[in-house]
Amino acid sequence: MVHVLGSRVLLRPTDPEGSRAFYGETLGLAVYREFGTGPERGTVYFLGGGFLEVSGRSEDPPVPGLRLWLQVADVQAVYEELRARGAEVLRPPLREPWGLIEMWIADPDGVRIAVVEVPADHPLRFRP
Repeated sequence: MVHVLGSRVLLRPTDPEGSRAFYGETLGLAVYREFGTGPERGTVYFLGGGFLEVSGRSEDPPVPGLRLWLQVADVQAVYEELRARGAEVLRPPLREPWGLIEMWIADPDGVRIAVVEVPADHPLRFRP
């Protein structure tokens, strides 16, 4: 058995400064730690129960299947705030057939991000 002590998503953007501006300023994620110097330095953001590390540089955008899932308390308020900050909103908040309220945004490299609200009556709120 692998005993995992911590984890994070590693993101190698094509434009590190643009990605740091998006995750740090547009989304307003809090910084956990920073390391290195220069444009390809690393920044690790708090991501709820995990972390997102933006570091290094890639010639190619991340794989098309990569998605991030961010749970928030009020997706409509986040939608209004992100629109005001100029985030690329791919789809405004909608209640899905499975009961979650989801909106979709994209980072500068096109990584799709689901911003999700779990309504008070949704089964994810209850433990059996």
